[in-house]
Amino acid sequence: MLQYLLRRAGQALVVLVGAAILVFALIHLVPGDPVRVALGTRFDPEAYEALRRASGLDLPLHEQLVRYLSRAAVGDLGVSFRSSQSVFELLMERLPATISLGGAALVVGLLIAFPLGILSAIRRGSAIDHVARIGSQVGISVPDFWLAILFILLFAGALRILPPSGYVPLSEDPLEWLRHVIMPALTVGLISGSIMTRFIRSSTLEANDQDFARTARAKGLHESTVLRDHVLRNAMVPIITVAGIQLASLLAGVIVVEVVFAWPGLGRLTYDAVLARDYPVIQGAVLLVAAIFLFANLIVDALYAIIDPRIRVR
Repeated sequence: MLQYLLRRAGQALVVLVGAAILVFALIHLVPGDPVRVALGTRFDPEAYEALRRASGLDLPLHEQLVRYLSRAAVGDLGVSFRSSQSVFELLMERLPATISLGGAALVVGLLIAFPLGILSAIRRGSAIDHVARIGSQVGISVPDFWLAILFILLFAGALRILPPSGYVPLSEDPLEWLRHVIMPALTVGLISGSIMTRFIRSSTLEANDQDFARTARAKGLHESTVLRDHVLRNAMVPIITVAGIQLASLLAGVIVVEVVFAWPGLGRLTYDAVLARDYPVIQGAVLLVAAIFLFANLIVDALYAIIDPRIRVR
């Protein structure tokens, strides 16, 4: 198993380097001068040239790339053009807020998807199956910003039981954190849960129709035993896949929700950096997102090997 995980980790490292090169190339194709934007009304030729030299933008592109990769390898992601703060420090400041939102949203999604997807599969064609399929399709189709505004109007406007926006760290006040995270977590979790419900249903249906499930029933095993020990165990590989992808997506792709709820996470930071053409922050944020996806995939690969030992030899 160790050899399998080391091989996967090596592949993930190669992908991460490729992602860094791709992001670097795409960033430099974007029109506009980030140094001019960073200086704003303080622009003068001397300050302009000094900032270009300090950020390395006066170097040829290939030298900039080598410099960026070598520094990124030791955790130096540069300095923000806007705030003159270390990009690594900025990302680490915002990461806890995004992790808390992503974790809460994943819990909401799993609480919806697991019971609904499994019940829909084992009671195929019933009323609950129709409700699950229609509800998941609606959840996938609803835009997250529209759902966020709807929750704000309902819970903060009409009922006045939750704050409309803002963030309180979990370590400072768990109760206030919970009050602030409920609406954004519901917004993201309902959509994520709708996606996972469809995958769990189809994966459970596929496993339930296999010969091993029919053989277990023919041997007289109780239906709950067949479902727990045979159907769900074999259905877990694709379920873990989609859960891992959803977790990485929640940590990296809640930009709209963070903007709507004024949630100070990575999504909001990336959005502001794009508007300001803050190259170092954009590069650092995208690189961190890629690392999160690859780490999530590595965890999923490890769980694969635990659930199905046959995967270790592939």
